[in-house]
Order: sequence, then structure tokens, then C-alpha cells
Amino acid sequence: MNSSETTPLAFAGARQAVLVSPGHLEIRDFEPPHPGRGEVLIRVACALSCGTDLKTYRRGHPVWKLPTPFGHEFAGVVAEVGEGVRGFKPGDALMAAPTAPCGICFYCQRGQENLCAQTMERMVMGAYADYLLVPAHVIARNAFLKPAHLGFEEAALLEPLACVVHAHETARPESFESVLIVGAGPFGLLHMLALKSHGVREIAVAGRGAQRLRWAGELGADRVIDVTRDDAEGAVAALNAGFGPDLVIECTGQVEGWHEALRRVRRGGRVVFFGGCPAGTTLNVDTRRMHYDNLTLLAPFHFRPRDVKRAFDMLADGRLGAGAIVNARRRLGELGEVFSMLERGEALKCAVIP
Repeated sequence: MNSSETTPLAFAGARQAVLVSPGHLEIRDFEPPHPGRGEVLIRVACALSCGTDLKTYRRGHPVWKLPTPFGHEFAGVVAEVGEGVRGFKPGDALMAAPTAPCGICFYCQRGQENLCAQTMERMVMGAYADYLLVPAHVIARNAFLKPAHLGFEEAALLEPLACVVHAHETARPESFESVLIVGAGPFGLLHMLALKSHGVREIAVAGRGAQRLRWAGELGADRVIDVTRDDAEGAVAALNAGFGPDLVIECTGQVEGWHEALRRVRRGGRVVFFGGCPAGTTLNVDTRRMHYDNLTLLAPFHFRPRDVKRAFDMLADGRLGAGAIVNARRRLGELGEVFSMLERGEALKCAVIP
């Protein structure tokens, strides 16, 4: 099937969410484009809310110029394929990451595809919609047929899980270790589920908000620590038989969280600064402790194609249980309510189902 075999009437009434300005969303009628060479048009089955989307909704984004089609975590069904597409046909269920590297630049040649300029410059946007065009560079490297047993909601977690996989490939958690996750949001709990699947011995989640901490416990955290309580410091210090955590993963994206992670790691331990902070903020490091306590500080960003493939394999295996962090569902026309609900802390991730 190619573009000449599909008429615009097939997509009549299609809608797309556009972020016009911070706090101002519009659901607009649009005519989905026919896919060009190597491209695939999908009917969106599910798009997921994301912390980056929430921050962009609040204050805009330095890379995504407004107005912009909105949403980038998705899974769907192939509606139409462009010339030269192999491996996908209309009716196939598809899951993909929203970015892919060029494969030829300085960073790609050194295995650092996560730093390729193309990854952010050509990121797929517009998943909060009835249809989404997936470009050729993504189809070629970071798109997969969704296994029949895997639900669309869990399949749409491919991109955030790939970020987690990249962080773990960098930090190399061991099964005998004790890990502290700072932040009980969706990424913190996705880290927790991935660590549990690796058989990590002790996983503690530290955060605030009774509901989020309750979810962390229900999803399997070995310890849940409310950082607002007076005994929080002692609870962290007691980890790992009193030595403190071997690995601390920071998931708040706040400078306060970065400093907290650095304070809590044991001598000889590792800190993963996973949550990105606003530009211009700084981290104060005690250089004596950094050196004499032999600390390793890591700041992984984004993911590489091999991380996406690993994330796909983990989801396809069916035992990760990552779909549990998607705990709310709304229709496309209710997208504004989705962000209000996230701001109120009433959901971890919301599935937007057109």
C-alpha cells in the first residue's frame, strides 16, 4: 500500500493537539500527511503523558518552539506506509522511540548516539493526535512490531524505558547492591521496576507525597522513605547494613535533589544524576569528599539505539510490569485535564487514548 492508494477522505475528522503557548492547548482538525519514502503513518492507539510534557506545558521548552504539535510517547497501528518501507504494513501494531541518530556524525562514530544533534532536532512531536507520521530515520532504527501480548499502554513506554536502560548501562548496578532512588515520580518508579528485574538486592525510594510513596510501595519498593519526616536521614543511613547506598539515582530534576543524592551515597559509591535541572543551575561538590571517598558521579542523557532495543526486549519479555505506572486514562479531548491531574499529583502517567 502506498500513498496513491489512500485518499484524504480516509482521515476525515482527524485531530491533533497543539501547544500554542504555556498553559494554552488547542485540539485542532488536521489532515494527516501521506508518508514519504521510508515513512509510516500510524493511527495512534495510545500516547502517554510525560514529565517533560508537563514542564513544557507549564513554561515552554528551549528546543520545541511554540506553537508545536504535542506529545512524544506513543504506540499505534500502521495506517499507511511510504515507498521503500520494509517490515511494516497497514494493520501492523507499531511501537517506536521518538528519536533516532544520524549514524555518521562525530558522536555516532564513537558509540555516543545519544549526543547526536539529530536526536533532538528531528524528534517526533504530535503523538497527542488521531494520527502521527513517523519519519524514516526513526522507522529505520528505533521502530518495532508490537508483540500481540503487549498492551499499547506498556508499549508506549519504550522511550522512557530506553532512557532508564541507558542510565543503568552507565551505572552498572549489581544484584548484591543497595540502591536509593531519589524521587517517587514515574521515572523513579520505572528505575525501580527495571532494577527489580535485574535482581538488585535492596531498592529504596525516597520522595514526598503520600500518594506517590504509596504507589512506590505497591509497585515493590523494599523501603519507602518520606523525606519530609524527621527520621528520613536515619532511614537512608541505615541502608546497606548501615554503610549507606552503593548507588543513588536522582530522578527529581531539581538541584536540591542532586545535592541530596550526593549527600546520601556511601564511600566508594556512585551517583546517577538522571533528572535534568534548569539551565544555569550549579552543583556544589565537596572536592575532599569526592576524592577521598572515591565517588563516581554520572550524568547519562537520552539513549542509543542499543538501549532502545534492550528496552524493547524487556517490554516484550512481559515480566517487567512497567504498565503498572500508567494509572490513569483520558480521551484526546480531555488533554487539558490530564495536565491538571498531573499537577495535582493524582496520577503517575496518563494514557491519552484518541
